[in-house]
Amino acid sequence: MRTTLSLDDDVAALLKRALTRRKEPLKKVVNDALREGLPKLMGPRTARKPYRTRPMKLGRCLIGSIDDIAEVLAIGEGEQYK
Repeated sequence: MRTTLSLDDDVAALLKRALTRRKEPLKKVVNDALREGLPKLMGPRTARKPYRTRPMKLGRCLIGSIDDIAEVLAIGEGEQYK
């Protein structure tokens, strides 16, 4: 992704020092700094409780067998489903 940033003077000075020390391209130094700093800024990840669906008894099937879809549609919608 390509973007334009406006850096504060102190951040720009730190970036220039990092560039001269590491002798790497600006893109790599900025990406490495963001990869290291953003997780600290966001804090620890909280574990989510897994979502559970409670089972419910629906009773017996009123149609009989639902293996034949055409039969199920004929019972549910009448013969006009075709």
